[in-house]
Amino acid sequence: MAFEPPQRLVRALGDRTEWLGHLPETVREAVDRRKLDVERVVAPGGRSSVVLLVRQADGTPAALKLAPPAAAPALEHAALTAWNGWGSVRLLDDGDGELLLERLHPEVSLRSLPEAKALLEAAGTVRRLWIEPPAGHAFETVAARTARQAAAMPSPDEEPLVAAALAAREELVAAPGAVRLLHGNFRQGKVLSGDRVPWLAVGPEPVAGEPAYDLARLVRDRVEDLVASSSGASATRRRLTRLADALEVDRDRLRGWTLFRAVESGTRALRERRHAEAELTLEFASWL
Repeated sequence: MAFEPPQRLVRALGDRTEWLGHLPETVREAVDRRKLDVERVVAPGGRSSVVLLVRQADGTPAALKLAPPAAAPALEHAALTAWNGWGSVRLLDDGDGELLLERLHPEVSLRSLPEAKALLEAAGTVRRLWIEPPAGHAFETVAARTARQAAAMPSPDEEPLVAAALAAREELVAAPGAVRLLHGNFRQGKVLSGDRVPWLAVGPEPVAGEPAYDLARLVRDRVEDLVASSSGASATRRRLTRLADALEVDRDRLRGWTLFRAVESGTRALRERRHAEAELTLEFASWL
């Protein structure tokens, strides 16, 4: 079969990995080994993996996801196994860096819904994911992940917003909340329409920690609409309060994690020369 990786993935990985060079061969081997018929590659797709819509030998539709080692597909496999389809896409089979998943509708995410409805559905979905981590799990902790991120941020002496974000993180990790298995990158675009149930989460970057950390990325969703609105700051604070109350998460802890995650994301975008994204994200952070 002819195969070309999506350009979005090529741009994201660039010359940082040899995995792209071997990807056509990897795809062919995975498809042949499972006796799959490929319908199409999902495009534009993600920035760290490729997904193909396929049919199994018995005609059952599925999706084949392939990711480089840096994307930790083994940890995604472990999280999907723990959830077993409860709030998330169901794992059908796995291989070395490959995941065979139930077929969802990649073109229909929660971002297709009006904001109020999307947030309601997102809250109901993410709540299902917050389970006790399996015994002996290998998931990174929120404290460890955010320590690595904090180390890469600019000097707080020069950036007051960075100083506020780092102070918030220090306070939060000093008194951690209840530990749950978290999606790690939960937002509306990571919840797709399904046939088994209406909405299911995909693409976890699993981590063990308190639910407020997981919810923080959702507070920032559709940031471009918030920034474009004359009432963006007040709308952000109302959204944070609604999500905290609906999911019984401490409002101050959610604010702290939202601030840290927004500043970390904005400063990382600056390092990577994604200036428009950085400007939006850091303006959002300033409202918190």
